[in-house]
Amino acid sequence: MSGPELVLVLRYRKAVTYGFHALLGALGQHETATRYDVRLGESAEETARYIREAGDTRVLVLWSFYSPDAAALAEELAQIRALADGPNVTHLAGGVHATAEPVQTLDAGWDMAAIGEGESTLLSLVDAKGDPTGITGLAYRDATGKLIRTGKARQRDLDDFPGFALKWDKFNALEITRGCIYACRFCQTPFMFSAKFRHRSVENVRWHVDQMRARGLRDVRFITPTALSYGSQTDEPNLAAVEELLASCREGIGPNGRVFFGSFPSEIRPEHVTRETLRLVKKYCDNNNIIVGAQSGSDRVLDAAKRGHGVEEVKRAARLGIEEGFRINVDMIFGMPGENADDVADSLSLARELADLGARIHAHTFMPLPGTPWRDAPPGDVDPATIREVDRLSRRGALYGHWQKQRDHAARLAAAAEAYPRPGRSRTILPTVATERP
Repeated sequence: MSGPELVLVLRYRKAVTYGFHALLGALGQHETATRYDVRLGESAEETARYIREAGDTRVLVLWSFYSPDAAALAEELAQIRALADGPNVTHLAGGVHATAEPVQTLDAGWDMAAIGEGESTLLSLVDAKGDPTGITGLAYRDATGKLIRTGKARQRDLDDFPGFALKWDKFNALEITRGCIYACRFCQTPFMFSAKFRHRSVENVRWHVDQMRARGLRDVRFITPTALSYGSQTDEPNLAAVEELLASCREGIGPNGRVFFGSFPSEIRPEHVTRETLRLVKKYCDNNNIIVGAQSGSDRVLDAAKRGHGVEEVKRAARLGIEEGFRINVDMIFGMPGENADDVADSLSLARELADLGARIHAHTFMPLPGTPWRDAPPGDVDPATIREVDRLSRRGALYGHWQKQRDHAARLAAAAEAYPRPGRSRTILPTVATERP
């Protein structure tokens, strides 16, 4: 048999393995006439070496990254091009940033940007031996420099593709839901996947668990924007569906396995936390910690962000979780658009109250993420007094997170948004009220 007609080189980084494993899972079960090889480049140098080793064969280099990483990876792309390049090499960027900012992505040096979900787009590119002509889900420039947009990739049922790559023996937490009906103004998820839920079926999840157990894997974890929304299409949990899911996974992974639900890499909305839901998790799962999304201690900011819950639900969730024996981790974002001094004081007060209960705060700085309604908002600004209070909580062991690094990311994202203004009327809606309490 002759050699490959296409070499796929993945710029394989720990931060994006979940997405790449989903792509490889789809590719592994795909029947195609194209002879292809797959290489995982775990560094810039290794990626360049695989490009050189391909010789004159068509090479498609796959990248996936989040918006905060875009600038650093553009520099790495230039480094790889300096080490290995040619007319047969195409660099394709995918993920939430490329979907939200395709022109910015192309201008940063990538040859193509994948728009939306990548599975069907990748399979079509493999079938076409890397030629993008007529394939949906792409943006690129033609030979004259004209921007070509082929629209978003067609969304498919989650059951259509495996959630990890059996052929390459690559496993990860299993994505059970895409999209999110809550459409929080700061979050990229609903604006990449649409503001609705698409769930993987219990039968399909069980198939994945069986495959894991057969290979000696013990831990089952889930990727979902809101864990207790599994099986639901509304803001009310479908506990029968959740219990069916967890019971099936518990049975499938066996007595030596473990099931984790509502902990990293997923979370639970505070209004979904009840004694019934907590005891359901305790009945089937092994995690003793739960992540609760709060985001702010100000009802005004929560309303502006379209969170769909208030501060009291957060307090109640933390109290109930701790009473039921869970370690509660609460996500909070500092520097939200339009925050005033009172809002900051409310958030710090909530953080202290939760810490006194025994919860831990997972602190973030607001970043104006591409593709969100707050894309054009100012970067998160954390004043010195707030920093001192956050540091005090951190020294107590009551707060953790990369909030300081995110301040730098936020400034870069804001500058990029200013350099690439959104055409037409901005969808950014910032809260405007008096800066003092009435």
